[in-house]
Amino acid sequence: MTQPLLYRIAASTPAAHIFELELQIANPDPAGQVLWMPNWIPGSYMIRDFSRNIISLSAADGTGQGLPVQKLDKARWRCGPATGPLIIRYRVYAWDLSVRAAHLDQTHAYCNGAAVFLAVAGQEQQPHTLEILPPASATSAWEVATSLPCKGAAEWGFGTYEAASYDELIDHPVEIGSFSRARFMACGVPHDIVITGRHRADMDRLCRDLSRVCEAAIRMFGEPAPFARYVFLVMAVGTGYGGLEHRASTSLLCARDDLPLASEPAASPGERYRGFLGLCSHEYFHSWNVKRIKPRVFIPYDLRTETHTPLLWAFEGITSYYDDLLLVRAGLVSSAAYLELLAQQITRHLRSGGRFLQSVADSSFDAWTKYYKQDENAPNAVVSYYIKGALVALCLDLTLRQRTQDRVSLDQVMLRLWQDYGKSGRGVDDGDIQAVAEGLCAELGADSSLESFFSQALHGTDELPFVELLRGRGLDTVLRAAESSADSGGKAVPTDPGRARAVLGAKVQPSGEGGALLANVYTGGAASQAGLSAGDVVIAVDGLKVNAVTADKFVSAYPVGSTVSVHAFRRDELMQFAVTLAPAPVDTCVLTLPQDIETLNRVEDWILGRS
Repeated sequence: MTQPLLYRIAASTPAAHIFELELQIANPDPAGQVLWMPNWIPGSYMIRDFSRNIISLSAADGTGQGLPVQKLDKARWRCGPATGPLIIRYRVYAWDLSVRAAHLDQTHAYCNGAAVFLAVAGQEQQPHTLEILPPASATSAWEVATSLPCKGAAEWGFGTYEAASYDELIDHPVEIGSFSRARFMACGVPHDIVITGRHRADMDRLCRDLSRVCEAAIRMFGEPAPFARYVFLVMAVGTGYGGLEHRASTSLLCARDDLPLASEPAASPGERYRGFLGLCSHEYFHSWNVKRIKPRVFIPYDLRTETHTPLLWAFEGITSYYDDLLLVRAGLVSSAAYLELLAQQITRHLRSGGRFLQSVADSSFDAWTKYYKQDENAPNAVVSYYIKGALVALCLDLTLRQRTQDRVSLDQVMLRLWQDYGKSGRGVDDGDIQAVAEGLCAELGADSSLESFFSQALHGTDELPFVELLRGRGLDTVLRAAESSADSGGKAVPTDPGRARAVLGAKVQPSGEGGALLANVYTGGAASQAGLSAGDVVIAVDGLKVNAVTADKFVSAYPVGSTVSVHAFRRDELMQFAVTLAPAPVDTCVLTLPQDIETLNRVEDWILGRS
């Protein structure tokens, strides 16, 4: 009878940020058992080399006799040979406060399995047991939060948990510490929210609001939910933002000011809280779209090397399209507020010069080396498969609705993908989404050819037809120049048509040495034309000192077309440039609800998912 692999983990030295782990292998390979560590984590497409955090590793047999360990490459070891039980003890350095890795100090312990658990070659599909031990420094208030099924451990308690395979073991992150927690039900499924870090969040409101978001998602794909329990693991910090999806949970990082206070009005969420709800909605939607409906090349994951796919636009972009839509359908934000969020999405897209050089399919394929490893030239050369992917989803949704008089929408495409691919575990190939959409149109006798749309939207670099499609729905896309570097779009503002705002054509950040660091210099902008480069530190304009706070305001005070003298350091050399200031580009989007009832209803049919 096959015995489960047994892992033990303890946060034994919090001050040194070290997890102590033990792995017991009842039936090791007698020729020498190979162990390996993932080089990346699903949902984050970059080689992270988690093995670099292993600071010691030893092997012994069942009697405690030491056995040889040979390192085969950066993330593989051969231990033994051993004819009986093999015991591996190793230590992992954990000081990465993110949603992707592991973090340990005196206040809490957190780990993603890919960052701490060795895999046993040849036994990845066997049952895995995890025993979570309390650290010596733990107080009686410390608990365990994870979506792993219990196997003897009490709920929220230290003890033993189980997983059916290695992939499942690493897909349930673990939080240990003294945290806030609350439970709500969504479509009959228990959901827990756990918050680590100092905060004053209104937990009751979080439960009320998140339950509505979760129910909107579950009902879109059809009950029952694909999990028996779901956990939101939240790390509240001073500043931070991020999320990573898992099969029955999500890890979230947010600023504590993003969380709602009991004193805030309950009518509608403020901008920061709305952003947090959108993050939760995004990661929750991934429970279907990428965790279960997934590219064929991810079945199974090969966590030892890059796995390229041109489909990330669908799994991240479509998810990015629905994350805000679900807030409207849950009744948490108005249709007008949604259009503001959509306009901000369009604005971010229009400000990316890389959209004319890189297709969204290429952006997906090259995520490993371009999107996740952006340099100072990225805005000029890279397009976001999140942002453009969301706009591709918008255009596909409106195209389907236009052709079928609202009888087919992207909602039906996602439901069919769930029924035909997600539920069965069948992977999605490159042309499958197009085939599903065309099939749904054909079933109604509508024009079913989408070849031109998909070819241009996914593989071309021409602008997407969102302006025309929104106009066909009754919405005008108004573009204006940004009022300042902080203007993210979405809102109409009074403008002076007689005066354009002068800009430098660069993204400015604070410099540790004073002055204004040019983080990005946009191709064709005033700074680029004058010879300034990313990394230059501007210290003066027309002989007057500037910094990151004052540079934008100082430059905008000049008339467009003025030539100003700019002094900047490049490395340690002072250089002077003559910069002819250009007008701010017209790349800031505003969408407003129509006033007549018939058109308003057509807009809300789309936003609210009505057919």
